[in-house]
Amino acid sequence: VQLQASGGGLVQAGGSLRLSCAASGRSFSNYGKGWFRQAPGKEREFVAAISASGGSTLYADSVKGRFTISRDNAKNTVYLQMNSLKPEDTAVYYCAVSRVSYIRAAIYDYNYWGQGTQVTVSS
Repeated sequence: VQLQASGGGLVQAGGSLRLSCAASGRSFSNYGKGWFRQAPGKEREFVAAISASGGSTLYADSVKGRFTISRDNAKNTVYLQMNSLKPEDTAVYYCAVSRVSYIRAAIYDYNYWGQGTQVTVSS
């Protein structure tokens, strides 16, 4: 099983990026998915989560209204559209698959993790 995250990069404040995370090795259509991030010197934190059906989503307060999580179960892929990016969004972003079908925000609720993709927002 492998989760491959992509789409990170360097962007100016106010810009946008779209992260993708494609899973291979098995289908995760019955499981919730999430995005987390870790800035230098800080702990990994929750960003967004989506239920297995895609009908429910949850966002950290810091990204609410700017980020949108979505998924395509046919492609076994989860996305994170990031708009109005701020320098404080700079971090390594990780995708993850939950142990359950509904949305969860705790790291320990996720048992499969991608390798991370760097997002850098310049001021």
